[in-house]
Amino acid sequence: MKKLFSHFRGDLFGGLTAGIVALPLALAFGVQSGLGATAGIYGALFIGFFAAWFGGTPTQISGPTAPMTAVSMGVIAGIVATMEGDLEKALPIILAVFLLAGLIQIVMGLLKFGVYVKYIPYPVVSGFMTGIGVIILITQIFSLVGYVPKNDQSLIESFKPRAEEAILEKILVNEVNEGLLILEDFKETVIKAEKTTENEIYLEAETQLKRDTSGVLGSLKYLSRALKQIDVLNLILAALTILIIYSFKRVTKKIPSTLVALILVTSLAYFSGWDYRSISDIPRGFPVPQWGIFTDIKILIILPYIGAAFMLAALGAIDSLLTSVVADNMTKTRHNPNKELIGQGIGNGVAALFGGIPGAGATIRTVVNIQSGGKTKLSGAIAAIFLLLVVLFVGPFAEKIPLAVLAGILFTVGISVMDFKGLRSLTSIPYTDAIVMILVLLLTVFWDLIFAVGIGLILSSLFFMAKIADITTDKINLKEPKNESNAETSILIKTIVGPIFFGAVSGLIEVSRKLPDTVKVLCVDLSEVPYIDQSGLFALEGIFFGLHESGIEVRLIGLNSELAHRFNDLMIVPNIVSADLIFDDIDSAVAHKTLS
Repeated sequence: MKKLFSHFRGDLFGGLTAGIVALPLALAFGVQSGLGATAGIYGALFIGFFAAWFGGTPTQISGPTAPMTAVSMGVIAGIVATMEGDLEKALPIILAVFLLAGLIQIVMGLLKFGVYVKYIPYPVVSGFMTGIGVIILITQIFSLVGYVPKNDQSLIESFKPRAEEAILEKILVNEVNEGLLILEDFKETVIKAEKTTENEIYLEAETQLKRDTSGVLGSLKYLSRALKQIDVLNLILAALTILIIYSFKRVTKKIPSTLVALILVTSLAYFSGWDYRSISDIPRGFPVPQWGIFTDIKILIILPYIGAAFMLAALGAIDSLLTSVVADNMTKTRHNPNKELIGQGIGNGVAALFGGIPGAGATIRTVVNIQSGGKTKLSGAIAAIFLLLVVLFVGPFAEKIPLAVLAGILFTVGISVMDFKGLRSLTSIPYTDAIVMILVLLLTVFWDLIFAVGIGLILSSLFFMAKIADITTDKINLKEPKNESNAETSILIKTIVGPIFFGAVSGLIEVSRKLPDTVKVLCVDLSEVPYIDQSGLFALEGIFFGLHESGIEVRLIGLNSELAHRFNDLMIVPNIVSADLIFDDIDSAVAHKTLS
């Protein structure tokens, strides 16, 4: 305990500063997710506290982040769509998926998966992060210009025919389920359809409209309509927010520019008496657990979203551990990756239980904490306690924040998330890396974040294996011993450098087919082979057997213990290559005289 409070002053200032930075971002991410500002605050509060307390990076500040919010937004929209646009009905399922993601992270930590995150290729991370930035920018266009699709009456009217079709379809499905549908007589169906009220059609049209205008594709589809109906006041508030955020950084970086923008623009709008759209109500008092996660849903309902939960868990792990590396570089310490995953999992699980959106280690907030003096996990706990005090005492004031201000904040976040360094290097990096980066970016923006990362990883792996296979094949060389005559070569030395795996098999076979007819002895130098997989082992067995059948003697050089063990297991030694034809160096192999 004494050690925990040994840096209390620094932790206090670091935690308070990080909490202040986290506040506007938490509000903005909550609104962007679709669950509201409260969900963002609760996520920052609970993830921030529990990830700090149980995690493996003492100075890390955790909470909702841009990548995690973008994925969460997709998950939320998908589940709400299946629940006919009813957020209240969908909420237990949404939170259950978030809880499952946290549990998966805990399991990842217990299984020590933390060390494997470093193997994710940079082009995949770069393309994904830039894609996230683009998603944030595009999906904030409506909020920036003040366009609210549900307030566009002519657009809602155009959705009424689609709404009537959807209502009729629901009636038919219900009748089939109840065994009431009679194909020869649709009287019952017609009666129910005629009883449909204008209000029901209007509400269904709103649901259809929300589904069609959401996400990247929806924002682009109705972009021209939004630009024709710009709310000038909304646009001015958003522009002022962006201007202050970028300008105030030049004055001082000791005070978070996002907080300055939030306070100044909100004060201007409120005290000027302007008519603007503000964020939703923020509940008073301590957060209440959402027990509906356990009581209102069944396991089978969650099954379709297991992939999304794994994606959230994996993304949160990557996001957090990359931030941990940044913290290590700044503090000259080393984090515990597996413990960090457990802490993040606990944080996300508890946040879901209280209705918060998931998050991860936040780079900017962590850097601010360290620069302000934070040194131990107490700083993260203090940042979370600060946010709790905001919930308990400042809620009524936070409700006055214009949505346009949060849109402006998110716009700057979207730009900061994009990997401009990676984009600038596109013309100078290997074309395979450029392909992966661009493909992941496009798939992230226009298709699916989960598949984008998965396809990126598969492509990167294939390109890598092809490259290593080419290197291994290129480094296979045949040469004559120094004392061998060039006229009639009877002994050749074949040197293999690099791993022998399935990707290099075809190259090995091709080289083996190019041996001169005069060769009687082939010395195979394996001293530079660090690893061989089953495909490579079987390929060597086939090559050695073919040479043996052709009357060519094979001598092996420089077998390490693993290769020797695997050759013995497969009976390559002694059935194909006798034990006395294994040597430590090339000179011994060449000098050996075969008894015949």
